[in-house]
Order: sequence, then structure tokens, then C-alpha cells
Amino acid sequence: MKRSILIHPDPRLKKVCAPVPDLSDALRKLADDMLETMYDAPGIGLAAPQIGVLDRLIVMDCVKEDGVEAKPMVLFNPEIVASSDDLNVYEEGCLSIPEQYADVTRPSEVDVRWMDRDGNAQQQTFDGLWATCVQHEIDHLNGKLFIDYLGPMKRQMITRRMQKLKREQARA
Repeated sequence: MKRSILIHPDPRLKKVCAPVPDLSDALRKLADDMLETMYDAPGIGLAAPQIGVLDRLIVMDCVKEDGVEAKPMVLFNPEIVASSDDLNVYEEGCLSIPEQYADVTRPSEVDVRWMDRDGNAQQQTFDGLWATCVQHEIDHLNGKLFIDYLGPMKRQMITRRMQKLKREQARA
């Protein structure tokens, strides 16, 4: 089931999410809903707080080439356990901040540990776009948005645009 994506500013996007204690069918269904919502948007990542659920759950799929099989990933309680000293700059966007993009500098590689949808512990090194995406989504779980990496003027400008967008959507 497709879910509604919250638009910044929304107080739920600034909250730190609670760890998922045990996997349930309801949480697996939530992950499936999030993947459907992400693909429909379209996006490459989505965190539970973006649909108003304050649990530590992210989904992502950074395969964008046509004809290449999708690689949907579901990560419960993801945490970065190591980061490279090398940095990458990517132009980031966010489904909760539509049509707004900015360069963000992050570690180019990260080791992430998480629980998969079957409750198994997983650990993997991500690089390139996958590294940027997983860091961006984990930031959401900690109440941080990509615009928090920007200077105050640019951040305020984007926030004002989102407030205007929300007013226009409310009138529609």
C-alpha cells in the first residue's frame, strides 16, 4: 500500500526514531509499503519517519539503469560502524523536500550493520551512490535532513519554499 510522504517542515522529520525491538508481520508489511511508496515517488531511498512512523527502518534501491535488475534493500536498526576518511560530494535530494537539491559532502565508504526482514544480522560496506543514500536515510532516523548540512541562508530559502508548497497543496 502506497503511503503519503511527509513534506518538510514537519516536526516528525526532526525526531530521533526508536529501535525496532522485534520483527513482526506488521513491520515487514510496513517495509513493503515503504518500498512501494519509494518506487512510486520515484526515489532511491525512504526512511520510516518520512511516512510518519518513528521506527528505525529504511529502504533503498540505488539501481537506476534500465534493464538492470532492481536491488531493493530493507534495513531495520541500521547503524554506521565505520566510515572512510575519503569524502564524496553528491547532489542530494529528498522525497520530503521535493524539487530541491544541493551538494552534500559525506564519507565515500561506510560499513553498516542492520537486521534484515528475516531478523538476521547483516553487515556490508557501501560506496558511491549507495554510501550516500544509506547515510542520508540513517540521518532521517536521527532527525537530520540533508539541508542541515547547508548554510543557514540556503536552508532557510529551501524551508520557505517547502512552506509555500504545503500551503499550495492545502488549497488544492
